[in-house]
Amino acid sequence: MKLKIKLRQHTLIMLLGAAMVFSCKNNTEKKETVPTDKPVVESTKASGEWIYLFDGTNTEGWRGYNMDSLPPGWIVKDSTLTFDTELGLEQNYTGGKDIIYAKEEFDNFELYLEWKIPAGGNSGVFYHVKEGYDGPPVVSPEYQLIDDENYENIHDLTSYNLSLGYTENPEELKPLQSTAADYAMHPPKADKILNPAGEWNSTKIVFTPGRVEHWLNGEMVLSFVPWDEAWVEKKNSDKWKNSPDYGKYKTGFIGLQDHSSPIWFKNIKIKKL
Repeated sequence: MKLKIKLRQHTLIMLLGAAMVFSCKNNTEKKETVPTDKPVVESTKASGEWIYLFDGTNTEGWRGYNMDSLPPGWIVKDSTLTFDTELGLEQNYTGGKDIIYAKEEFDNFELYLEWKIPAGGNSGVFYHVKEGYDGPPVVSPEYQLIDDENYENIHDLTSYNLSLGYTENPEELKPLQSTAADYAMHPPKADKILNPAGEWNSTKIVFTPGRVEHWLNGEMVLSFVPWDEAWVEKKNSDKWKNSPDYGKYKTGFIGLQDHSSPIWFKNIKIKKL
């Protein structure tokens, strides 16, 4: 009887020991599958990764608006995307050869680029561009690029501003026409930091259906909500009231404006949001 009891005790001890070993092994395996504190970053071109629209070496992806090729004057020079031309006067302007990045359309995005213009220079950045119109401005919102300081002293704005109903000081460049404006829709803040003609500036546009932001030299200078009641009222009360398709598209190409002015761009990149 004592021998049987001892055998039973020995067997029980062996079973308990085996169970403890199995439990420790199982716990070890569980610990190995516990995630670490290090975040896992998955960056793709579909979300969050910068896509270079111009890398300083070639014009791949770019062509003229409603065209199959790049218009004369748009070249790569000193690692910049350049519109190489003589400065034309505003009063003689009848339209230019704007260009688009035609490899892909974008809806929600963050666009960044650097640019400079000469004294009296004028250009712009378009988004949600659709082709088939006379030009991007009648359909696409524009981030204005212009020489705020010298433009009205070099060009005659009177006739143009009077045509828009700006009867008070029509010779002056208006806030809605100044750099970083959502052209003819939303003015930038008055105390923005704009580097003078001939110096580089940086621009960022952030577009989402809930909020659009314009940045200039690292500072947000305006924001608005696209397509809300206030937006529709502005659109129908000023320059775009006779342009029914202005700003209505929710996706489209990125474009750059030829406004009879030399212009230099670099580090043009975008990421999808």
